[in-house]
Amino acid sequence: MGLLVLTLAPASGPARVDTAAGARAFVNPGKSEIIIELAPVDLPANASHVLPPIAILPLPASGSLYGFRVEMVDSLGRQLPSELIHHFNLIDPDHRELFLPISRRMVAAGKETGSKRIPWLLFGFPVQQGERVLASAMLANPTGVSYTQARCRLVLLYTPTGRPWPMFRAQPFQMDVAFPVGDKSFDLPPGKFSRSYDGSPVVPGAIVAIGGHVHELAQGLDFVDLTTGDTIYNAAPITNTAGDVTGVPVEHLYKLTRLGFRIVPDHRYRVTVHYLNPTDSVIPAGGMGVVGGLFVPDRGAVWPATDPTDSLYNQDLRHAMRQEGGGHDMKNMSGHSMSPTHDHSGSHHPR
Repeated sequence: MGLLVLTLAPASGPARVDTAAGARAFVNPGKSEIIIELAPVDLPANASHVLPPIAILPLPASGSLYGFRVEMVDSLGRQLPSELIHHFNLIDPDHRELFLPISRRMVAAGKETGSKRIPWLLFGFPVQQGERVLASAMLANPTGVSYTQARCRLVLLYTPTGRPWPMFRAQPFQMDVAFPVGDKSFDLPPGKFSRSYDGSPVVPGAIVAIGGHVHELAQGLDFVDLTTGDTIYNAAPITNTAGDVTGVPVEHLYKLTRLGFRIVPDHRYRVTVHYLNPTDSVIPAGGMGVVGGLFVPDRGAVWPATDPTDSLYNQDLRHAMRQEGGGHDMKNMSGHSMSPTHDHSGSHHPR
């Protein structure tokens, strides 16, 4: 199963490590960048759902991550159109998520994500040389031009170990309405519809930045402390002049007098996404709702490793390895025709 693949020995020493499948992880010479590059694939004109082989790679350097971007390049390293990228996912199979005992999500980027970074003097996500990451992507070519031996890459910006910054060691986190495992898109019924997931963090700390991801027709996304009733995050999607969803606002919760919004293991927290489907039909995979951001654990708190014997961990890892289900954490955001319809509302609160 997937766990057998994860027995790969960690790298030590070299600045560049290649896998047999052609994927590679290396430090960009002269720059503080770690590049995670998937194996080359051919992209025929008007192709959809092209899946490069999944790669498990050891990181080539130690430091603190503070930004990323996704790129497509040809066999000579020249830039290709970003519209070829549907999504790129990077997970850490050896450390757990904040709210679940599954592999930690490090980066989930799509063609609409662009370049992202956090204040590098303040925050950084610590990584160690030799730590394993699992990289996967979905590509598509909506153009009439074919591309051969194209590579999808994730560029991670980092501060090398030994610098006096960043001030705080931050960790990425996600909480998805479709947790615990499996594809994160869900069918969207006609009318008003809401879906939620509840959970508690494994360690105490502060959320310093939070954003999210939704599909078309989303009305709002919120994250609340059920124990106190406090709203941590509430946002409506960002749309363009045509009404298409282009993103979700990112909120920075840190201030001069407060590091962020503190969350603790003995409280319950809920993420909820709200939709309005004005059609008379169910929209397959039309819904998604996830919050994610940066979390600073309390001083002295140790981020837990994953438990290879945990059933949720194994099911989630098999899904990420495309050994069951679709293996895609992000799917197409599709537009749909508008027409009046009746209301239908519901929610989902897994225990």
